[in-house]
Amino acid sequence: MVSIYVNGEDKTAQISDWTIAWSTKYEALQLTCHFPSKKTFTRPLSECQVLPTHELAEMLLTKRGSTIVQPIEKATIYGDRYAAVYFPENTKPYIYKLDDIDFLKPTQMKESSVFRYLADVANARKSRAGTENQLSIAANVVRQLDKLPASSSTALYAYCTAKNGKQASSEGLIYPFGLNESQLAAVERAFSAQISVIEGPPGTGKTQTILNILANILLRGKTVAVLSNNNAAVENVYEKLKKCSLDHLVAKLGNKDNQKDFFANLPPWPSAAPDPAPAMEEIQTILGQLKQLLRDHNAAAQLRAEIDELNIERSYLQQWQEDYGESISASLDKYGLSPRKTADLMAYLSYLGERRVRLKDRLELLFNFKIFRTKPFAQNEERLSFFHALQMHFYDKALENKETALQAYLESLARGNFATLLEELTTKSMRYLRQHLHEQVRTPETFDAKTYKKHFDAFVHRFPIIGSSTHSIVNSIAPGAVLDYVIIDEASQQDIVPGILALGCAKNLIVVGDSRQLAHIPITLGLPAPEDVYDCERYSLLDSCIGVFKGALPKTLLKEHYRCHPKIIQFCNQQFYDNALVPMTQDNGEAPYGYC
Repeated sequence: MVSIYVNGEDKTAQISDWTIAWSTKYEALQLTCHFPSKKTFTRPLSECQVLPTHELAEMLLTKRGSTIVQPIEKATIYGDRYAAVYFPENTKPYIYKLDDIDFLKPTQMKESSVFRYLADVANARKSRAGTENQLSIAANVVRQLDKLPASSSTALYAYCTAKNGKQASSEGLIYPFGLNESQLAAVERAFSAQISVIEGPPGTGKTQTILNILANILLRGKTVAVLSNNNAAVENVYEKLKKCSLDHLVAKLGNKDNQKDFFANLPPWPSAAPDPAPAMEEIQTILGQLKQLLRDHNAAAQLRAEIDELNIERSYLQQWQEDYGESISASLDKYGLSPRKTADLMAYLSYLGERRVRLKDRLELLFNFKIFRTKPFAQNEERLSFFHALQMHFYDKALENKETALQAYLESLARGNFATLLEELTTKSMRYLRQHLHEQVRTPETFDAKTYKKHFDAFVHRFPIIGSSTHSIVNSIAPGAVLDYVIIDEASQQDIVPGILALGCAKNLIVVGDSRQLAHIPITLGLPAPEDVYDCERYSLLDSCIGVFKGALPKTLLKEHYRCHPKIIQFCNQQFYDNALVPMTQDNGEAPYGYC
């Protein structure tokens, strides 16, 4: 219940409404009372009293629907309807309706040991800069660190406190840029937690995954920055968006030259209406049908790779046996040995060595391998010949089993119209996205490099995707702006500082990279980290995030590899990726290069 007093007299029962506003004429706050008769009277607020009234101090203010978070000196709340807000170094109050704003309690993040260490690293690089260019870059990072809001909603707060927030279930996802099994998981996980990681070597579709994530961010009416440690690294994303006529959504900012080029050639908003879009339910039905087929598609590709490897190994074995005069004439099919049992029998024969077959061995051969007659094992020469026959039998049976399994998966994909469904999902998802974007109301405002930050909410409404580098992202957005998402590409090559600048100006973080690629080269400063996982000299931003959040971090390895010959990627697969990758290219019998 609100009570209004004017010059000590209770006017509550007499009035129908009341408002508070700033009077430019009198340079003071004024209270206006509205009567049922439609008459009004206005008095200086200093002569009135609105109950209840209470004050807030040292808070953060954000307007609902705005990206900007601003620190305030104090705010006076009148009747739980209006807030008179005083900003630092400004004596004039600004009046807001409480329904239009939120007050956030600032965190002590900047006083934490983690943030102080990261700030010390930035300052040490500045003090030890060897060239003017290095000094300029380091000083720029220090300035941007100071500008970051101490908000608990940012990914930087989550990083400093090692607490990964959860999101509501990710429903209604679309895939206008195509997908595979791993990309499906990566996109779903990107919307399941505040921080997530996507890994994969070159050729596994990281850019395609980023594009699908961008599409779903746009679908939710959110803002996002796509960053890397240099401006050129995100050019691939720009090119793919341009190819799909979606480049009008991107503000290519970053360094001054990029900004100059962007504002000199602002992309127009498409005027033509898009093709009619299907219902979301139709897209989700197709996606549901595809999920098992995506698993079958991967299984078929994996089997092809395994069959190729087995054929190579079998050819080498056959060549060896021919070179050494080994003639394998007897068939071992009568024993009914599976590849696993064949390997077990070879191991047992190796265990026997040159010893004669004893009763215990006869029983072992009978009960484990269903071999009653032991004549082939009586003499060492016969035993060795049988062993060589087992080797060839192993490959023949393994190939037979895998060919049968491959055929079953291929038939499943054919019955399910996999290729057609995948094309339908991609096409209908893109049509749905275009229709959604076309329906958005866009302000006719024009923007330039000098003023866009003053109208930043309108700017990101028009350009919801911001491209920049991690070195310049804070300078590219309005002071105090906190975007909904930030995607950092090539994060395995990204220093923790300045990488954390991006974390400080976004609520959610998607880290993309490959921890198995060559590590970044840090600057040696000798500063002790508060915890090992934050050590700027040992870890990239990608590795640090993995270490900080541990099991609470949704992490996806993009397994499907599309770029190079299966034999090449299989070498990397076995050496560095624990055989987790799935070659999607096929071996067409190309001969290896010869060297003199």
